[in-house]
Amino acid sequence: MKTITTPGGVDLATLVEPPTGANLREPILLIHGFASSHAVNWVFPQWVQALTAAGRTAILYDVRGHGRSAKLYDPADYTMDKLSADALALLDALGQGCIDVMGYSMGARIGAFLQRRAPERVRSLTLGGLGMSLVEGGTLPLGIADAMDAPALESLTDPNQRMFRAFAAATRSDRRALAACIRGARQLMGADEVREIGCPALVAVGTADDIAGDPDGLAGLLPRGEALHIEGRDHNRAVGDRSYKEGVLRFLAQRS
Repeated sequence: MKTITTPGGVDLATLVEPPTGANLREPILLIHGFASSHAVNWVFPQWVQALTAAGRTAILYDVRGHGRSAKLYDPADYTMDKLSADALALLDALGQGCIDVMGYSMGARIGAFLQRRAPERVRSLTLGGLGMSLVEGGTLPLGIADAMDAPALESLTDPNQRMFRAFAAATRSDRRALAACIRGARQLMGADEVREIGCPALVAVGTADDIAGDPDGLAGLLPRGEALHIEGRDHNRAVGDRSYKEGVLRFLAQRS
């Protein structure tokens, strides 16, 4: 991995994996979810292997506050404006023009805000683990931040709090930085703004996901949107699902 420093002085741990397939296709930027990292979200579930085998360069990075990137502790440092600016700065530093973008959960939200910030830079948008919660119902509950601050997992009774706290422990995350991220990255996108996302867009959500919100509703707002239902998967288990990968590869191959 290498470190790319944004104009705002934030160090982002970045990995560029070249294609292994013979038929070269456009590169793709991958943005991971909350409390995850480039490795947990994309490498371990074999997304990078699938995309590079399909002839694509995979560009991955750790979002600020996560993985090997800079840890910040002020919620104001985690607004969607700043998180999407990081993604754009990364593309600039790597000399990338118009690129396919795929994010999961918080990463999908960042991808959507990146498209609104610089629509000419996003060829297509895959929103994994994110449906109508982009527009209504909010982001992850503030109680998740409280879970990060809790003295021990055993003190938590709410299932989602326990799930994210355990996940943060498994990924050896900086829980103070994650709490700041939850408290800062709470911006929604208006329905009229979503309707202005003109690139091809795939909304991929597990049928047992109680966090993402309705995928069909969001796909219906997107002018060129389509929904992919990941059967029987909840928010966490949908990430590495085979049908999810197949659907994304098909979408990327067919999009104009």
